[in-house]
Amino acid sequence: MTITSLFHQTRPFIRPYRHLLFATLSLTAIGSFAAQVNAWILRYTVDNINTLTEAHKTLKDGMNLLLFISGVLVAKEIVYALVQFGQKYYGEKLRIYITRDLAQTIVDRILTYRMAFYTSNDNESGKLQTRIDLGISSLTRLVQNFFIDIVPLFANSIVALVFMFNANFYVGLVGLAILPIYFYISQLQATKLGGFRRRMRTYRENKSNGIISLIDSITVIKSFVREPLEAEKHKDLQFSMTQNLMQTRQLSFVFDSVKGFVEQFGVVVIIILTSYFVLNGNMTIGAIMFHILLFNNVSSPIRQLHRIYDEVNDALINAEGYFEIVQAEGEVEQSGHLQPIIEGHFALRNVNFHYPNGTQALKDVSIKIEPNKITALVGLSGAGKSTLINLLDKFYEPSSGEIYLDGNNLKEIDTAYLRSKIGLVLQKNHIFKGTIAENIAYGKLGASQIEIETAAKQAYIHDQIIQLPNGYETNAHQLSGGQQQRIAIARLFLKDPAIIFLDEPTANLDAIATEQIRKSLDAIKKDRTVIIISHSISQIIDAENIIVMDNGRVVEEGLHDELYDRQGTYYNIFSAMANSLNIEKIARTMN
Repeated sequence: MTITSLFHQTRPFIRPYRHLLFATLSLTAIGSFAAQVNAWILRYTVDNINTLTEAHKTLKDGMNLLLFISGVLVAKEIVYALVQFGQKYYGEKLRIYITRDLAQTIVDRILTYRMAFYTSNDNESGKLQTRIDLGISSLTRLVQNFFIDIVPLFANSIVALVFMFNANFYVGLVGLAILPIYFYISQLQATKLGGFRRRMRTYRENKSNGIISLIDSITVIKSFVREPLEAEKHKDLQFSMTQNLMQTRQLSFVFDSVKGFVEQFGVVVIIILTSYFVLNGNMTIGAIMFHILLFNNVSSPIRQLHRIYDEVNDALINAEGYFEIVQAEGEVEQSGHLQPIIEGHFALRNVNFHYPNGTQALKDVSIKIEPNKITALVGLSGAGKSTLINLLDKFYEPSSGEIYLDGNNLKEIDTAYLRSKIGLVLQKNHIFKGTIAENIAYGKLGASQIEIETAAKQAYIHDQIIQLPNGYETNAHQLSGGQQQRIAIARLFLKDPAIIFLDEPTANLDAIATEQIRKSLDAIKKDRTVIIISHSISQIIDAENIIVMDNGRVVEEGLHDELYDRQGTYYNIFSAMANSLNIEKIARTMN
């Protein structure tokens, strides 16, 4: 990304605040002229004092001069202070507003992306977080540098350069000649450091993702006493970052030293040249100080340019990551426009599906799921059961083949409308940061307290909630895993969907809670299309249709008795389930 393309990308974020931009630039113009007053006053003062001294005048004779000089300088400082305040205030206001818009824009965008975007190895949560944070901070720092630092500095430099040329063409030429040399060195520096900066961004993304993974895996790490191993992994990354950073700094210091030499060489040339003109009678003594101060105003941005230029180039690198996310048009979740009456008749025709990493999860699947009936998906882990539900919920699209719902191609159905008609309960459901009431109400925005409590009663969690010190206002993260699962099921009751997907809904519950939830699920299953994935015999055996999957394919389909009598894949899976429960001993105990 170049500076030109970067400003083109940020223009939409700046355009709404062009009044702030205009105010900032207007004050910058005023301030750039005010900054030159000291040079003019110094020349005027030196020349007049020199004249008074040669005429053997006393302090009394020069009092009017001193009062005039003091008045002008005080007035200039007041004006300059007001200008700087306004300039920094409007510039900072612009930066804050743009920061807000950048952050909100990327949130709005990533919420529209399909699930495949989040499952890509390049878009792991830690990497995305780092890319977004670095992108926003760099872009806002760029805005601050440009409108609060760079523009005022270069406005001062240009005005000072004009005054130098106006006073003496040759001195002005020296000041002008320094700038392209300095810019060339800075550009060369940016080119050399580009690769180091990109590597540093990758290191930071991996570091952030590694820390998140470390925290998520802390129980396993401690149980296997693998703290030293994980620390060593992180140490290797830190050392790589350190080496890259040291190489970056070393190269930067070399270029900074060269740029400092160029600047000071310009000062020496100005002093020699102005002294020559004074001795030749073409300049007054005050003109020496006048040109040195003006050259100082010209070189002032040069002294700060290395810092700003480094930050600009960091912004170029980090902005790439930010805008790659914002402009990932191919990742936007596609939605149809149809909003038909949903009954729940699914038909899959020759469906194949590959995950972004290339793994084929479904192979030539052709099945029908009848409406208002319970369909069970049975198979070993990795058979493709959860993937099938993800396709039916439009979290992913088939790699090939077609899916129909009530005679309509699933692609043509409005995605938000479809999901509003589907209830999804997973093996481990996400509980948001907030109260129990807020988490249940997520199933129906604006739900009343009575509706929330009714849903909790249907999920058999109400009695436990009211026993908590803060009741429904308790932090939901304080609940046990089984209680959190029932909160998720309460959300399902509140949503009241036409289609229900159950992916191991009682996996984290104890036996009594499982029985309670089974009864509540039996109630909500009535007159709905239900697709259930479970390793629980009780939830499979009564299904009105059982679809058996193996290695991404549908291998058997039918009722429990039919499939069991075939003694095929279903027979083997069911027998393993029964043996794991030790059915014979349980039966003897019950008898």
